[in-house]
This record gives sequence, C-alpha cells and structure tokens, in this order.
Amino acid sequence: MAEPTPQPTFLQRHEFLLRRLHSLSGLIPVGAYMCVHLFVNASLLNSPASYQDAVYQIHSLGKLLPVVEWGFIFLPILFHAIFGVVIMFGGLPNTAHYRYTANYRYMLQRATGVIAFLFIFYHVFHMHGWFHGDWWLENVARPLGGARFAPYNAGSSLAEAYGGFIPVIYAVGVAACVYHLANGIWTMGITWGVWTTPAGQRRATVVCGVFGLLLLAVAAASWMGPMRTNAEKAREIENKMYRAKVAAGELDPAEASHKRAGHERVGKGLGERASTK
Repeated sequence: MAEPTPQPTFLQRHEFLLRRLHSLSGLIPVGAYMCVHLFVNASLLNSPASYQDAVYQIHSLGKLLPVVEWGFIFLPILFHAIFGVVIMFGGLPNTAHYRYTANYRYMLQRATGVIAFLFIFYHVFHMHGWFHGDWWLENVARPLGGARFAPYNAGSSLAEAYGGFIPVIYAVGVAACVYHLANGIWTMGITWGVWTTPAGQRRATVVCGVFGLLLLAVAAASWMGPMRTNAEKAREIENKMYRAKVAAGELDPAEASHKRAGHERVGKGLGERASTK
C-alpha cells in the first residue's frame, strides 16, 4: 500500500509570495531607510547644526514617529531577518539554479545578513535602549551601556557614545549592511525576473557594485562624523538651537525634556537644562 503523500507546509504553499515579500522588504522600506539613515548621520561631518536640524525634522513627526518606526522599519526588519533565517536553515528548499548560488557571493550574502541583523539588534540597544519606558531605561538599558543617543543633543551624544571599541563594531556592522543591501538588490533582480540571462546579470553586477561603493562612501562619512566631533562644542550649539525652538513655540519643554542628554536636568524659564556637573 502506497504511503500517503505528505501535505505541503504553510511555508511551502506560500513560498512564491513569501520570497517576494522577503526580497521586497529588504529593498523597501529597510534598504531605503538605511540609505536615509546613513545620509542623515553623514551630515554630522558637515556640522553639528546640520545633523541636529535633520534630527529635528525627523522628530517633527511627533506621536506618529513610533508608528512609522514600527510599521516601516522594525517590523519589516524582523520579517526580513526571520524569513531569511528560515531560508538559510532549510525551512524552504533553495529552488534557484543560477551559478550565483554556488559562489562566494552567495555565502557572503548569508554571512553579512547574520552580521547585519546582530549589529542592528545591538545598535538599537546601544543608541535607543530597545524600549522607552523609564524603568527599563534607568534600570536596564543605561546601566548596560545602552540608550546613549539623545535626539535633541544628537551630535554630542553620538560622539560620546563612540568611545573605546565601538567604532570597530560599527565599521564591521555598517559594512555588512551595505554589502547585504547592494548584493541583495542583485539577487532581488533574479527573484523578480528582471535579469535572468548571463549578460543581464553581468550588467547588474556592475550597477549594484557601483551603488554599493557609493553607499559605502556615505557610510564612511557617517562613521567618521562622531569621531571628528567635539562633544562639548557640539552641545553648546545644540542647546542654543533647542532654546531657539522653545522660544519660538516649536517645542514644549515638558514633552521634549526626555529627548535631551541624560546627564542634564530640566531648568527654569525656557526649559534650559543645567548641567549637574
């Protein structure tokens, strides 16, 4: 008697859709956000004021910012990472038959994906502490070296967070992210049938390679910015910008205080924070 044919799993039944969502989420919004993030951080190399102005524009979203962060950044990253792990460890068969799957770029794509995910996981903790609850920040994140970024003291807090071996971690992590995106665009073209011939793939290799090198240059600028920033001078500029926005009625000190550097306390008048040092 013949054995019954095993039923396909959920992943196998929806493989076509899931693979395309996986590749699409890697480009939009995750890849697009990473490009914007690197360009914004690179502006610190120009001046602390330029960087602070860019951060103010981002935070002008107000209460919509968490919705944007979770809906267009964190959830897509989690989906892309989790489904990537499923593919990597055999949850779905590798149905691609291109020579690409047998060469070093295939292995690098998988390796950089793991490095990028671990780096992003660490980066979000290091700069933002993962969660914004006061108890968590004061008792868990900050004692462990996390939640170092203060949006309204953006450049100075970023420079202070770049001590010790941190630049090495960021250099490796950001380079992995850049390679994973640039090479991922190449594989996405295969998944979506944009370039399937050897000639088309060679042309795509050149285009994606140039894109990767240009983005790596932007990443290098964003990496150098904090190390070339004088935190004390940057904070003077940031505090002046903050006072101007409070005076203009663009910021409410009561709501904005938690976004300033943690070693300062809320003062009187225009919400100026006095150093406790």
